[in-house]
Amino acid sequence: MLPTLPSPIEFIKNDVLSALNITLYIKRDDLIHADICGNKWRKLMYNVAGCKKKGNQPLLTFGGAFSNHIYATAAAGKVYDIKTIGIIRGEATNPLSTTLQFAQSQGMTLRFVSREAYRDKDIVLENLRKEYDDIYCVPEGGANTEGVKGCMDIVFETQQQLPVQPNYWCVPCGTGTTFTGIRQAAANNQKCLGFSALKIDNWDNDLKKIQNADGTSRGNREGVFNWANGEIISNYHFGGYTKWQPELIHFINDFKGKYNIPLDPIYTGKMMYGIFDLVKKGYFERGSTIVAVHTGGLQGIDGFNNLKLKNKGLRINT
Repeated sequence: MLPTLPSPIEFIKNDVLSALNITLYIKRDDLIHADICGNKWRKLMYNVAGCKKKGNQPLLTFGGAFSNHIYATAAAGKVYDIKTIGIIRGEATNPLSTTLQFAQSQGMTLRFVSREAYRDKDIVLENLRKEYDDIYCVPEGGANTEGVKGCMDIVFETQQQLPVQPNYWCVPCGTGTTFTGIRQAAANNQKCLGFSALKIDNWDNDLKKIQNADGTSRGNREGVFNWANGEIISNYHFGGYTKWQPELIHFINDFKGKYNIPLDPIYTGKMMYGIFDLVKKGYFERGSTIVAVHTGGLQGIDGFNNLKLKNKGLRINT
């Protein structure tokens, strides 16, 4: 089955929101595909097209043992008949993580490098080019201009689906690629909020690297790059990447029970927790319309339950 676009939008009915006349929609990119879902497909779709155009070169990318990006890239390679190579940070474990087991089942070749060597990806690539005639390289997390272009499509799709245009776009931030795409495509009078999943003090340099990955500002359809309408929200990372607190797990389970929408604990769960907290604190203007982007990542819940919550008396409901 191929990925399905456009992804649906769901209205969230909530008394707290209604009291402030705030309208909240969730863009369900988690429903694009069972295995290539969320912003992972958004960031891969134009890269896959580019790879096919260049004659099905092996598609190489980077990630950790639990990387959603590695998982989705392997699945995309299987669906589109592209050879995939995953450069994995750290030593191989026995057994492999469920993510890497899945990647292998989809035909991905796994190459493990030390954490030290992983930091210099240019050297890793140089060595691999000696083994392969040509490689189509996608950066870790899909953080290149093709990835940004795919994420811009979230805005263009949603504009056709909603009766009114949102005042706020909300999206989780890992590499910042999805945030950058939405920020570039959104109108000047729309504010884009990136909810950081990482404990990072300064996002400017990383976001500028994505912006200038091919030496240009991709911007909106007219090529205008827009920095004025964005803000990184860094108060809801719960201690950093993969970190959590019991209130986050309770929120995720409560949200699933109320709306039948699963949230992952790394990205989307933290964003939605942050949105509702900011609503209660009066951050959003009365009468506002918010679109929150569900970026997927649900395949990692089982691993999170087993690794992080198994001995804590907690579990994320799936």
